[in-house]
Amino acid sequence: MATGSMIKKMLLCALLVASSMAQAAGDKVVYHIDNSTQQATKGLRNIRNHLDEAPDTQIIVVTHADGVDFLMEGAKDKANSNIDYASLVSALKARNVRFEVCEITLKNRGLKKEQFIMDADFTPSGVVRVARLQAREGYAYIKP
Repeated sequence: MATGSMIKKMLLCALLVASSMAQAAGDKVVYHIDNSTQQATKGLRNIRNHLDEAPDTQIIVVTHADGVDFLMEGAKDKANSNIDYASLVSALKARNVRFEVCEITLKNRGLKKEQFIMDADFTPSGVVRVARLQAREGYAYIKP
């Protein structure tokens, strides 16, 4: 039969293992973009820098409203046409960043999934997705 001190040691060990597993998994962050003109280039740069400093961070970029525009085929930065969003997104996707487009936005704006780059995924509601990532899955929130 286990003694009280033995049970305490087992619990402490379990807590240490759980803590180290959480640290090994890295942080979880949701970047929220709802205006491509103001946020896309800055946000992509922030994400690259974020991963350079903390490469084990799990990042999901949730877009809705005008924020979906940078994920459309052929999208470029309006202020600097040398910036091709598809190549920047692809490089971040290779680093396990997930890019999600709000399907409500598609419906409201008359857009089709085929108009978006291959690296884009879709979510039924961008706003609901951001809220659930924060409340249920413990993601930190960043709006570039």
